[in-house]
Amino acid sequence: MSYPTVKDQESILKAVGKLTACQVAKISFFFCFVWFLANFSYQEALSDTQVAIVNILSSTSGLFTLILAAVFPSNSGDRFTLSKLLAVVLSIGGVVLVNLSGSDKSAGIGSLWSLIGAMLYAIYIVMIKRKVDREDKLDIPMFFGFVGLFNLLLLWPGFFLLHYTGFEDFEFPSKFVLTCIVINGLIGTVLSEFLWLWGCFLTSSLIGTLALSLTIPLSIIADMCKQKVTFSWLFFAGAIPVFFSFFIATLLCHYNNWDPVMVGIRRVFVFFCRKHRIQRTPEESEQCVSLIAMHSISQEDGDSGCS
Repeated sequence: MSYPTVKDQESILKAVGKLTACQVAKISFFFCFVWFLANFSYQEALSDTQVAIVNILSSTSGLFTLILAAVFPSNSGDRFTLSKLLAVVLSIGGVVLVNLSGSDKSAGIGSLWSLIGAMLYAIYIVMIKRKVDREDKLDIPMFFGFVGLFNLLLLWPGFFLLHYTGFEDFEFPSKFVLTCIVINGLIGTVLSEFLWLWGCFLTSSLIGTLALSLTIPLSIIADMCKQKVTFSWLFFAGAIPVFFSFFIATLLCHYNNWDPVMVGIRRVFVFFCRKHRIQRTPEESEQCVSLIAMHSISQEDGDSGCS
């Protein structure tokens, strides 16, 4: 396209409130590092620690998202409420029960990688929503296109750095592994990240983060149906609060700033205050009656004396 045509297109985008290609590139340049480090931390956690431990610690990203969204709000729906905190706690507790249903309890350096990845995911979604408040302002495919381009151009020296330091050996994958990488990149990264970020813009950062926890019970249900795997009652006891927390967050997002937990606490507090309110004793009531009677008698005596 010619330069005048590009300038005309940018002026049209600015008129409708949509970010230009240059503005999208600037946002992608910043978030490509956060996005890469978050995914890198998660993959390192999987290689060093059991999947159950990684899932439990990664689910804490909902708590980090709730706190960061309250500190750096993008709209009024990011306000901290006790109901949202309850939804996050239910999600984390459900993930713990699901993973305890079929795994051994062991942890290592991967636990630290999991917490780092959870914090980076929270920073990623909260900051991008603060930067772009509406989904119609950002061209999401262009955003991820720039993220991939910057990762390719800027982070390729990391291959040699990790290889020669002995942290991770580099080897060219086989044809089968390369095919799996391409398929996983198209479906597991491009499509899933696109739908996830779009959903976060349409709802809230907290709902998007809690939705990630749904992959844990859903993947286990898929194993139950496909591979006929059986699980204990802990799985079902944990899957229920995970799903329930997601629907709670969705309901709270629909009714903006609604906090039924706080409303319930206030009503209980008012009820107990009324119940324990200081009431007048029978002696006090008798004394008031006698004082009123004596006052009326003194008035009658005064009237008779005057007459």
